[in-house]
Amino acid sequence: MRSLILLFGFWGLLLWTGPVFGQTPTPVSPITREPVIPVSSNALSRTAISASGSTSLAAATTPDSLIVFTADEFYQAVLQHNPIVKQAALLGLEAQAQVQQARGAFDPRIFSDYSRKHFGNTLYYDKWQSGLLVPVLPGGLDLKLGYDRNTGDYLNPENVVPPTGLLALGVKVPVSQGLFIDARRNALRQARLAVNLAEADRISLINKTLLDAAKAYWDWYLAYQQFRWVERGYQLAQTRFVAVRQRALIGDAAAIDTTEALITAQDRQVQLQQAGVDLQNSRLMLSTFLWSSRDSAVPQPVDLPLAVVPQAAPPDQASQLQIQDLLSRAAQQHPDLIKLANKQQQLTIEERYRRALLLPKVSLEASLLSRGPLPEGNGDGSTYYGVQPSNHKIGVDLAFPLFLRAERGKLRQVQLKNQQTGLERQQTGRDIVNEVQSYWNDLVTLEQQIATQQQTMRNQQVLVRAEVEKFQMGESSLFLVNSRESKLIDLQIKLEELRSKHQKALANLWYAAGSNVGVR
Repeated sequence: MRSLILLFGFWGLLLWTGPVFGQTPTPVSPITREPVIPVSSNALSRTAISASGSTSLAAATTPDSLIVFTADEFYQAVLQHNPIVKQAALLGLEAQAQVQQARGAFDPRIFSDYSRKHFGNTLYYDKWQSGLLVPVLPGGLDLKLGYDRNTGDYLNPENVVPPTGLLALGVKVPVSQGLFIDARRNALRQARLAVNLAEADRISLINKTLLDAAKAYWDWYLAYQQFRWVERGYQLAQTRFVAVRQRALIGDAAAIDTTEALITAQDRQVQLQQAGVDLQNSRLMLSTFLWSSRDSAVPQPVDLPLAVVPQAAPPDQASQLQIQDLLSRAAQQHPDLIKLANKQQQLTIEERYRRALLLPKVSLEASLLSRGPLPEGNGDGSTYYGVQPSNHKIGVDLAFPLFLRAERGKLRQVQLKNQQTGLERQQTGRDIVNEVQSYWNDLVTLEQQIATQQQTMRNQQVLVRAEVEKFQMGESSLFLVNSRESKLIDLQIKLEELRSKHQKALANLWYAAGSNVGVR
């Protein structure tokens, strides 16, 4: 009988004093507070996936085979292989394609027009017009080089040209509307600003992906720690039940004590089963961010092996950060503010273009004319049809709507959108500052709560050891021992929950500042 009591006391002290004095019971698969086997992110693809289907990590692995998958390794794996991150990189390429498309409005182009009419053995006309048109970005000019060659019995007199054809070198200049900005330059400038918008969208998408990934990782951490502590409590309840049952068989304990010990063991078994399910689900959620890709190959999903466990929660990190640095970073680099700033610039350019449309549309076109080159030996030595100021063609194009209702309405619409974007930018900046402050407050408060919770847990461990010793001397009851132990399990799980919240608050803080935990 005395040996059973000593055995029970030994198990109780060993399981609950181990975390204090660095001892670990053999049946439990512990997690060390420091990574013992650091691995790179590609270790996931090299680790065999257990097919045992057990909810207990200890049933599938041994402590020596556990591989610590750190948070930084996980973040780098997401940044390198996740399809959403790769999709974000395509946004910049799409914006560059839009710039190239806008530049196409300034591409030189050649043209040619040929028409001929022959009827009743009579050549009415044979007309051929061809040339090269070169748009010039500054000033909105169009340079034109043309060649006309027309013949026929019924040719319009204005189309009559020398037998060798007519060369023309001219320019078309917008005098009022379109001189400083036109539709082509407006589209190109806005497309260039769209590159900055795409870059901000890329950063925002990556930051959101890393935020979700960080939350999934620390949910996995919490589920693993919860399973670990509930499993430890279940093993202790099983040991106590066996000891009490042996005492009851020899008449040293009441039979009702075995019922209480059995109820405690069964209750913790239910908790262990639920913790196992939560751990499995958290591993599945984490696996949604794990992919493997090589070069340009299509990314393939990677399952998280059972031998992989999360790292220990890092120590307090608020002291390593400065709130003013975060606010300054957010004001300069936050993707939401960058997007709104570029949208304002786009609307400013659009407003400038719409103001230009209120001016009359006046275009001046002038060309110098010359006959085509003569065959060798047929030169007459005359410059009458050569290049000279008297051989020219000029034209003026004028158009002006009388009421300008469409132009004024569109201008007013753009002005209102610009004002709305400016106000939205101000409000967004204020929201970002408040959000950073809020997550900073959460981070500092959680670090204080963690310190307090650690002290509370150590005090509860002392209380459990004292209760076990009193029970050995017959001065306590099994109910009190179970209550103390259950409270200790709850406090330890609460501590791990605070650590998980602390890391999530840190991820939220970096996200609110316009960055992410992967590149901080």
